[in-house]
Amino acid sequence: MEYRKLGDGGLTVSAITYGNWLTHSRESAEAAHACVAAALDEGVTTFDTADVYGNPDFGAAERVLGDALAGVRRSSVEICTKVCMPSGPGANDRGLSRKHVMESCHASLRRLRTDHIDLYQAHRYDEETPLEETMTAFADLVRQGKILYLGVSEWRPDQIEAAAALAAELGVRLISNQPQYSILWRVIEEEVLPACERLGLGQIVFSPVAQGTLTGKYLPQGRAPESSRAADDRGARFVGRYLGDPVLAAVQRLRPVADGLGLTLAQLAVAWVLQNPGVSSAIIGASRPEQLRENTAAAGVGLDEETMAAIDAAFVDETHGDLVERDPAKIASPFDVMAAWRA
Repeated sequence: MEYRKLGDGGLTVSAITYGNWLTHSRESAEAAHACVAAALDEGVTTFDTADVYGNPDFGAAERVLGDALAGVRRSSVEICTKVCMPSGPGANDRGLSRKHVMESCHASLRRLRTDHIDLYQAHRYDEETPLEETMTAFADLVRQGKILYLGVSEWRPDQIEAAAALAAELGVRLISNQPQYSILWRVIEEEVLPACERLGLGQIVFSPVAQGTLTGKYLPQGRAPESSRAADDRGARFVGRYLGDPVLAAVQRLRPVADGLGLTLAQLAVAWVLQNPGVSSAIIGASRPEQLRENTAAAGVGLDEETMAAIDAAFVDETHGDLVERDPAKIASPFDVMAAWRA
């Protein structure tokens, strides 16, 4: 395993973060415990979750992760969780109001069976709450010792810059951003990454294999495997954008590149995001220990300029042009995402 500083702060994280967005629930607790054990065996020290994961059983993923890490030396791992998404039926069970931030943090601490959260992240930007209110609540939690570091997820550059300035005024640090990033989804490169570099924020990126698309398991003109995310109605809402035949054909063009390096397609995809110097860690989800072991092998893999160029070339063809999404306007809005979770 490779270990990196999170931005220009003092916190060290593993280059692979184990995330449990869709894979931890009470029904899958046994498998989840096996995956966490495999992650620890592979040297993963950073674990990512959120209060909303486990929907409709909100908080289930935090509870399962807390149980799985019980008995592990607390200082040997970094536990990251989030607040903002709807996590209950009440009007205040969402957003970044002081009330919800404080109550959600305390609930997360109980579910995770810990007295502090290493990295507490604003899951999306809240247009309905003054940023000063949110950042003051976060700063108070830092001073109380309940959270150690602050981060955001899928915020726009101007929002990140405003939050970082307020954090500095309050005597605390904003150290990370958690955006979507993959060979197929590069919308952060034009504006978000440069802003974060100026501010000293590191990226903990999610979906480095594009919801499984970059594993090569989805074939052009083929049916989604029965056990895949695309075969599930809820999962298909997220992966469906990638499943057009031109994109799937381009993914298959990566096979010779991966084979030449002795890598699987998934390992190649994860290694690609880790080449970006702004990326501190890539989040990997897994429902089986062998998936986790495969993807963690990408940590420390170097890709030379020729390989990076070959990857880019695979996603351009005469008929469809550039198949990679690069438009910064495509950063998810909080309301779109919240609507998806409620559904």
